[in-house]
This record gives sequence, structure tokens and C-alpha cells, in this order.
Amino acid sequence: MKTIQLTETQQWHNLKRHYAKIRKLHLRYLFEDQDRFNKFSVHDDKIGLVFDYSKNIITLESKELLVDLIRSIKLNDYIDKMFTGNNINFTENRAVLHVALRNKSNCPIYVQGKDIMPDINLMLYKMKWCSDAIRNGSWRGITGKKITDIVNIGIGGSDLGPRMICEALQSYSKQGLNIHFVSNIDTSDIYTQYSKLNLESTIFIISSKTFTTAETLVNARIAKQLIVSKFGYNALKQHFIAISTNNVKALEFGVDKNNIFKFWDFVCGRYSVWSSIGLPIACYIGFNNFVELLNGAYHIDQHFRYTKYENNIPVIMAILSFWYNNFFNAYSHAILPYSQYLHIFPKYIQQLEMESNGKSINMESHAINYHTGSIIWGDVGTNAQHSFFQLLHQGTRLIPCDFIGFIKPFQQFNKNHHKLLMANYFAQTKALAFGVTKQEIIEKLVNDKNNLQDIDIISAHKVCVGNKPTTSILFRELNPKILGALIALYEHKTFVQGVIWNINSFDQWGVELGKSVATEIMLVLNDNRFNMNKITKYDVSTRNLINIFTSQYNIATNAKLR
Repeated sequence: MKTIQLTETQQWHNLKRHYAKIRKLHLRYLFEDQDRFNKFSVHDDKIGLVFDYSKNIITLESKELLVDLIRSIKLNDYIDKMFTGNNINFTENRAVLHVALRNKSNCPIYVQGKDIMPDINLMLYKMKWCSDAIRNGSWRGITGKKITDIVNIGIGGSDLGPRMICEALQSYSKQGLNIHFVSNIDTSDIYTQYSKLNLESTIFIISSKTFTTAETLVNARIAKQLIVSKFGYNALKQHFIAISTNNVKALEFGVDKNNIFKFWDFVCGRYSVWSSIGLPIACYIGFNNFVELLNGAYHIDQHFRYTKYENNIPVIMAILSFWYNNFFNAYSHAILPYSQYLHIFPKYIQQLEMESNGKSINMESHAINYHTGSIIWGDVGTNAQHSFFQLLHQGTRLIPCDFIGFIKPFQQFNKNHHKLLMANYFAQTKALAFGVTKQEIIEKLVNDKNNLQDIDIISAHKVCVGNKPTTSILFRELNPKILGALIALYEHKTFVQGVIWNINSFDQWGVELGKSVATEIMLVLNDNRFNMNKITKYDVSTRNLINIFTSQYNIATNAKLR
């Protein structure tokens, strides 16, 4: 039976005709409607959120057609399947239940006929016990010293999520308790982190879903070697914790059975901060604040599940992204938080969206004929304004942007400090939307009494055409609950995108391919009797690169050792 591609649907053709009609409309024209902000914004007073998407190139008809597409693909059915434990990750035959980890209603959720909520609650209780013990000093190292340093050893979702949240909520941390993250297999990263530590007061948390991730295990073994060589094998009990689905491997490593925290197959790594992977967060900011993080995400879960599409923030985020990606050929999307605490957030969303939706095969296992996924990138304001904003304003590419801001500063040195930051936040979306015309520039130059002979030349270079779409996400303040809500918005946006594109957002076989090839090549590099004839199956480029490396590696490393 022939699969109907998204591009063959009536909804796609309706959007294509509509795009041809409005693609040259300018935001200056659209904002002649003085009620536009009210028509294209959503307010959530319970969480303290204003979601303003009025500076996007859409009309009410655009929104109606995009929502019609959402209805035609039966998004609600997919949402219900996710929240009720269906195996929507069909290539791995797994449910996708990060939402269960923050299910504050505690209503039963079943996987293969078993209510998983008691298991989740038990793990939360264990996380509370552990984080409280580390924070109050009752967990001691082998020599009796209180824990002062936590080292999270993981990669991907087991690193980026906890790292981002701990950085964002550092103001909630306990004085005298430090946190470090080791992810890269590059020895310079390991050396930089491990050399800072007093091992007597350090605890290592190994975060690996399968306990087979090469980078994580290499870094963990170095940490183990440091502890064992200094204090003996018995010290592992006080200095190591494991978070994994693979208890056997964790026990073989030497982690005490009471220090193994359960993880579940129904949680993808990039959605795992709500699980025991969040233990470093609970230790660093306190368990009560970790619960507030869950509460914020749960609030958005309820909004996403029960709000009509027209006012459903993650749905609107997804349809806007789809609109630009598939009709405006806008292949990248910038995330721009106006808070230094969120400087890792763009990278976190980069993994969330690009690992989830970088797919080219649909749910029926056929190649698709349209683009999926966006290239996600960004940085914090105002730093970013002095690096890549020039391209946003006057470059030839259309790059939709999300601006994330906060009304209340966590701290400031004077009353105008935060106002200046937010003045830039508001100014940039205005300037991107409306730009500045040549006539406006000429009038200003004349009024400023500039050299009239140069006006025509100067004004041409100063023109900013505007019509660059932005979405403003404005929260009351940055706290654990609001950060949980912000993350959940992007999680559900990513899920909706995947449903629209008819792809599985919850596997990552491309990542697995790279890992398997690296494992194979590592065997080659470790072969003391290496010769080129053993890797004839490799392409000529890879063969020669490996040959150059192996022939010079020993010379280079021996020279460094001397």
C-alpha cells in the first residue's frame, strides 16, 4: 500500500497556496492591526508567562490552516498515546514516559499492564534521602570528611540536562558544595576537572543508561583508579553512585548495590533530567527545589494535554517552526535567552530538537520528500548582539528566533541594571521585525546635519529590511518551577514537530552508528601488529588517516612523556 506523503495532503496544498499569497507581506503591514498582540499571544498567569508570537509572519488564516493540519494528523491521539504509556517509540518497542516522572497527580500510568508510579515515587524518595545526606553532611567519604564536591560523569542527556539546570539555578545551591561535569573523552577535560578535587570529600555519580557508553566508562574508570589507588577498593562504597538500567554492569564496576539508582527504558536520555539522572541537580539545589522543577514541567504537561490548539503554547511553537522550515526554507532557528544563567540552554535545546527530529524516514519506513528538523543554535543576550546579530538583521537568510526574558532579576547592583538588559531584549525583536527604511535613515542624517554628499551611500548600507520573525517568551522570574516549565515547552514542541513530520522523535540510530564505527576502529588502533592490509574494507581517506595517526602516535606521545 502506497504511503501518502505529507506533501500530498490537502492541508499541505492549502498551506502552499496560502504561503504564495502572504510570503511577501511585511510585519509593518501586519501590525497596522492594533489588536494584533491580543490575537497572537497567550498569557498564563498561574506560572507567570507571556508568550507573544505576534512578530511572526502569519495571519489568522495562516494559523487556521496550520491548526487544520494538526487536526488532520490527529495530534490528540498521539498525545494520549504518550501520556498513557503506548509504545510510540516503535523502533525500540518502548513507551515514552518522561511525563510520568513529573506526574504530580500521581494518577496510575501503566506500562505492560503495570502501574509505574509506585516505582517512580520510590526512586524520588531515594533521591531525597541521598541528596539530603550529601547536603546535611551525614554522607561522608572514606576518611570521614563531609562531601564538598560532586562529579557527574555522563554524556549527552546524562550530562547536558543536569549541567544546564545546575548552571541555571546556581543561586539555589548550598554554600560549600561544588558540582563538576565530566563528559568529553578528551583527556584535557578529564584532567581539568579531576585535578581540582580533594578526593577525600568527593563523590562521583556515573550516569549511563546502559552502563556501556564508552566515553562515560573511560572517565569513570579513571575516577575509580584515583580512589582505589589512594584509599583502596572499599572506598568505592562512599565515593561512587551509579544511575543506570543495567544493575549487573554497575555492580561489576564496583558500585555498592544501595548506591545504584534505577533508570527506565521508557525515558530517552535527552528527556531524562526528571528521572534519577537529575540526582546531581537535587544534591546541588536541594530536593525541594528539584520537586519545584517537576511541578513546573507538570503544569505545562497539563496545559499541553488539555488546552485547545489555538492557545496551546507548545503546539503554536511547533507549527511556527514547521511553517518556516517547510515553506520559508528557514533551516535554522536561534534560541536567545536574556539571562547569563541560561548560557547552556541553547545547547540543551540543540540536542533535544536535533537528536529527536533529525530523521529522513517516516513512521511507515519510507523516505520522506520534505525537510525535518531545524539547525538549533544561539547564545545569551546581550553577548550575542555583538557577535551574530548582524547576520540576523542584515543577512540574506531568514532565521526565526526565540527571545527568552524575565521580568524580575535574581540580583542586581542598581535598579537600572536589569532594565538595561531588558531594553535590549525588547529593542532587538522590534528592530528585527520592522527594520529601518532608507527614507528614515536619510531623515535622521539630515536632522543630525551629516555631510549631505555622503547621505545616499551611507543610507544604503544602513538599511535593515526587517520582517525577521521572532517569538518573545517572557517569564516573571527564573526559578526552579519556571525553568521546569520552560524545558517542558520545548519538549512538547519537539514532540509535535515529530508528529507533523510523521517521524519517530525518540530513537537516535545515527548516533548509534557513529558509536559502533568508533568501537570497531578502536580495535584497529589498539592492535600492536597494525598494518594497512587489515583495514582494506575502509575507504581510502579513512585508511590513510588511520595509518598517519598510528605511525606517528607513539613518537608524539613518547616525546611528550620525556
